[in-house]
Formats: sequence, structure tokens, C-alpha cells
Amino acid sequence: MKKLFLLVLLSVFIIGCNCSKSSVSQKDSSELKELVSIMQGQYSSEAHSKRDTSYFNISLRMVPIWKNKGHFLYVEQAMFSKQEKPYRVRIYKITQNGDQFISQIHTLKDEKAWIGKWKTPDAFDALTENDIELKQGCEVVLKRIGKNKFSGKTGDKTCPSELRGASYATSIVTVTENEILSWDQGFDKNGKQVWGAENGGYEFVKY
Repeated sequence: MKKLFLLVLLSVFIIGCNCSKSSVSQKDSSELKELVSIMQGQYSSEAHSKRDTSYFNISLRMVPIWKNKGHFLYVEQAMFSKQEKPYRVRIYKITQNGDQFISQIHTLKDEKAWIGKWKTPDAFDALTENDIELKQGCEVVLKRIGKNKFSGKTGDKTCPSELRGASYATSIVTVTENEILSWDQGFDKNGKQVWGAENGGYEFVKY
């Protein structure tokens, strides 16, 4: 009888703990949804390029896909005058670990087949996770620093890059409700910058 009583008490205790964890995950989920919501949209760096001619007018699109699988964004980045020929095509997977929000970067094995498909996001239902490849070490780790404001960066020398003689790349990102500040740079093995903006990140304004 005593054993049965102890089992009942233990069950109540375990259930109580699960309820507590559930409330935390719900809070985290709300913040995660907030981040994904403010990230998605169409952006340009036109205003920034007019203030500082060393920056180009860049188009950035981030469209939600695979809504039944989690939080995924299809991303195209291009010269604004050549949006039909993006120089960067990616899929971001956004997850949460405690107070950190991780944006994993994936390339597409046949990216040309998906260019422009942001117009019809349901088309990506035909794409599987086997058709994309994770850029290991290139994830951006963000923290929420205020309502509709997240900021973070990649790890230190963790993201390999061979572009223009680079050895590794870094990204520093701030996301707000209507703007994304993104500073991507490439460095050679000696730490010398070989590509990317030199004076600060690109200012992408949502439109």
C-alpha cells in the first residue's frame, strides 16, 4: 500500500514538472514566431546605397516555406536591377535553444530550378530536406534584445569560405520589425579581409 502511495506521489510530481516545462516552451515558441515573422518579407538597400555609394542597391527576399515542418525561409539575394539572377539562394532553418535563436544556412543542390519560386511558396512542398545541404559552422546565433529586435553573429572562424581567396566568413546580423542590418565579410588564413563591406553592414529596409 505504501509503495502504491509513493508511486502516486511520484506520478503527480513528474506531471507537475512536465507542466512547468510546457509553459516555458510555449513562451519560447512565441519569441521564435516573433523572430520568423519579422524576418520574412521583401527588402532593399536602396536608401543605404544612395547615402554611401560604396554600397550597392541589393534586393533581399525571405519567404516562409514548409510550414508543417517547422520554421523555414527561402532566401534570394540579388542586385536590385537583376532580381531574376540572384547571386545567393538559400534556405534558412530557424530554431530555438534556450535564449538563443539559431538560423541554420542551407544551400540547394539545384538552386537554379528554384529561382523565382518565392512567388508560389507551395511549390517548395516538392522539395525535400535531402535536396538541401547544411553549411556547417555558418549558422547565425541570435538573442532577443527587445521587442521585435534580435541580434547575433556567426562563430569565430567557424564558417569556411573559398570566395576570392577567403579562408573563412563571418556574419553580424540585427533584425528589427522593418529592417535587417547584415555585415558579411570574408577573410584569408592570415585574417586579412578579402571580400565584403568594410565600414559596416548593409541596411536592408522592408517595403
